[in-house]
Amino acid sequence: MHKGIAITGIGIISSIGNTVDENFDALQSVSHGISRVELLETRHKDEIMVGEIKRSNKDLAYELGLKATHSFSRTALIGAIAAKEAINNAGITNANTYRTGFISGTSVGGMDTTEKYYLTYKKNGDNIRFIQAQHAGFTTQSISDYLGCNGYVSTISTACSSAANAIMLGARMIKAGKLDRVIVGGTDALSKFTINGFGTLMILSNEMCTPFDKNRKGLNLGEGGAYLVLEHDDIVAKEKKKVLGRVVGWANANDAFHQTASSSDGEGAYLAMSNALKVANMNPTDIDYINAHGTATPNNDLSEGIAMTRIFGDHQQTPIFSSTKGFTGHTLAAAGAIEAICSLLSLRENLIFPNLNFKEPMTEFSLVPETQLLSKKIKTVLSNSFGFGGNCSTLIFTR
Repeated sequence: MHKGIAITGIGIISSIGNTVDENFDALQSVSHGISRVELLETRHKDEIMVGEIKRSNKDLAYELGLKATHSFSRTALIGAIAAKEAINNAGITNANTYRTGFISGTSVGGMDTTEKYYLTYKKNGDNIRFIQAQHAGFTTQSISDYLGCNGYVSTISTACSSAANAIMLGARMIKAGKLDRVIVGGTDALSKFTINGFGTLMILSNEMCTPFDKNRKGLNLGEGGAYLVLEHDDIVAKEKKKVLGRVVGWANANDAFHQTASSSDGEGAYLAMSNALKVANMNPTDIDYINAHGTATPNNDLSEGIAMTRIFGDHQQTPIFSSTKGFTGHTLAAAGAIEAICSLLSLRENLIFPNLNFKEPMTEFSLVPETQLLSKKIKTVLSNSFGFGGNCSTLIFTR
């Protein structure tokens, strides 16, 4: 195992909390954030369950100190709050002291705002400023400008593996000597577009999601943002920084099977996990806990479960695993970063957060997720994030 890339700061906002501490308190107390839609105007608000942040855009903009004429979409507002917490947590007062990058994942981008106003642009000239927010890159640039980060800036949009790929790219750039520090993660807000899109795919649940359950009905969409600060060890030593954890393994793979579905043999997930283990120079037995992608859709949980059995073996051999999406909902492009922070909290607290709502094991394999809050010594966590188009990513974190 190589030493890995130091993580010196984290920030998060989700349906279970507005800060890292609030999210941890919810996870530790086993308090989920799944509810009916309250803030988003959609005809489906009484039909589905979501992980909604119960704060208005006006409230979020006020916290950030934005002018009334700002062009931030909800996605950008959420992301900026999480990224601000991350750099504060890392003790960064100047984002440009070192060669610093900002890499952010999003799939919704500014759609949550442009879909709200597009019918009235000609009538209300004030809203024209939001047209530019449609592009995913505008979300990233808005957050980067807010943070004062003038270095390398990039957007990743690989659906639900976006934030995981942002973390991977950031780690690789530091390892390659291209950057000294990089803020990585992702953000997505709930929108009509995503609700209607996932509804068309018939994978939304009208109840709380049940990852890895035989009778799972589908996912609960969520919204949130999360960012990690990755830094070179030279900075850590020079500034005597506290290291929250390390990214030691990463991999991205594609099973090239279908536009939205994973392959039945889990080839993409298998390749991502096995290659991440190789990068970390680890064996499967070195993994103490798996934070599974676990969307509660029939396709994903079958594919991921089969991939895990291919890597680790049957129930007796596979590490303890759970999906935390029962707490937050599936936050799409932000999921990889939100679950990275869940993984780091597991390492920090030696806790495994439960797979909520599970009742009956799947029949296709012998794997059963952890359903109780469990205290266990943890040194290494493997976290999965799988996106549409077969874009599968795995990250490995250590103390």
